[in-house]
Amino acid sequence: MDDEKQTADAETVEKGFKPSSPNSKLDFNGFWEYDDAPQSTDSVDIEEQYNLFIDGEFVSPTKGRYFESINPATEQSLTSFAEATKQDVDNAVEAARKAFEGSWSTISAKERGKYIFRLARLIKERAREFAILESMDGGKPIRESRDVDVPLAAAHFFYYAGWADKLEYAFPARKAEPLGVAGQIIPWNFPLLMLAWKIAPALATGNTVVLKPAESTSLTALKFAELCRDAGLPDGVVNIVTGAGQTGSQIVNHDDIDKIAFTGSTKVGKIIKKSLAGTDTKYTLELGGKGPNIIFEDAPIDQAVEGIINAIFFNQGHVCCAGSRLFVQEGIADEVIQKLRDRMETLIVGDPLDKNTDIGAINSEQQYNKINEYLEVGVNEGADMYQNSCELPEKGYYCRPTLFTNVSQSNKIVQEEIFGPVLTIQTFRTVEEGIEKANNTPYGLAGGVWTDKGSKIFNVSSNIRNGIVWANTYNKFDPTSPFGGYKESGEGREGGLHGLYPYVKLK
Repeated sequence: MDDEKQTADAETVEKGFKPSSPNSKLDFNGFWEYDDAPQSTDSVDIEEQYNLFIDGEFVSPTKGRYFESINPATEQSLTSFAEATKQDVDNAVEAARKAFEGSWSTISAKERGKYIFRLARLIKERAREFAILESMDGGKPIRESRDVDVPLAAAHFFYYAGWADKLEYAFPARKAEPLGVAGQIIPWNFPLLMLAWKIAPALATGNTVVLKPAESTSLTALKFAELCRDAGLPDGVVNIVTGAGQTGSQIVNHDDIDKIAFTGSTKVGKIIKKSLAGTDTKYTLELGGKGPNIIFEDAPIDQAVEGIINAIFFNQGHVCCAGSRLFVQEGIADEVIQKLRDRMETLIVGDPLDKNTDIGAINSEQQYNKINEYLEVGVNEGADMYQNSCELPEKGYYCRPTLFTNVSQSNKIVQEEIFGPVLTIQTFRTVEEGIEKANNTPYGLAGGVWTDKGSKIFNVSSNIRNGIVWANTYNKFDPTSPFGGYKESGEGREGGLHGLYPYVKLK
């Protein structure tokens, strides 16, 4: 141990701090280094190749095409998935239509609820397996997969299982009828949770499903298909087809699909909306975001700093509602920025399966390159960039948490969705200026307000054009609460009672 290290250790011990284990040691910033805490993968079984799930069975793709799935933490091949082409999508839709008109429409709403409840229980029973697979396939820290994604997915199935036989209370004096076959396309940032957001309300209202997961994170969707089989769900009620953009396009443009539910980029959402214009197909779109997080001088600063870290860094910024634009009232700006930098230094970037990891791997090489392009753009635009000083693993797609100061409203990094652990910081003086800056974006998905004044919370949240506004917290989700945005952040709502509306026709 060198002299500088010995001095740091001695000073810390004098202050009364003791290492948690004999192997613990201080780093140069005075923080205890954690021993490795890897999550065992012995409980999971990943097959070399996965087929499509159509009509209750795993079937080979008609053209025999497969594509590789890469573990973003290691850059090694994880498995391969079938690539569904037009014939496969036709087969899946045909199976879903047959199930809708046959078995699924003949059973009672109470029985439908029992199936959904059974799926929720199976997710809970296999929670560890799903959490590990989510982290291996998507790169997110095991803590997030284990404590957020999987429990919330199960909670959504539990919640909508309860609605299945109570639709007359959801829509008083109206008769709710299912639409038919729902085509659903989900993104890579929350694979299992987005699946739950879409499949659970669709089944509760009596629809059948053809779902396409993101090509880079299809593993938990196909594991969920195993649950459908284990739960005895009638054949064809849930069908899962894997593939890239062309597969999704086949679903969107299919003549026998009654409803499209899409979560993804605003660019693709606009294409879908244009494709469905003039048709009878209903749709919901949950698109991009550039969430404002507003901190006032009377806010609980330490709590707000932790909320900001949670809003943008713990999820690698891989959340459409991430609070990626921070607005700080001038009087506390220096203090907040310094506290943010200090807190960033404690963040651990590394193996997603290590329980100590705060920030895992970027989902794919493509997304990793996109983030780095934005970092370069930010510097070239004249912004000041700060990153923490942690060491990154030699292999894998990792990005240090980054904040930009000295930015303006016109900067590209302020206006465009980066989808990475990148935070921009601006200051404001008055409440009105803060609201104006927060609304100066084409997006309107989610935002946050930090203040100890209830009147200010109501004033700001009422005037920010966002579908969701959190007060003195961020990224809190509940199956009973609707989620969705305004402007270029989408149309319609998912979750809660509102999540039933897109899947029924009312008479």
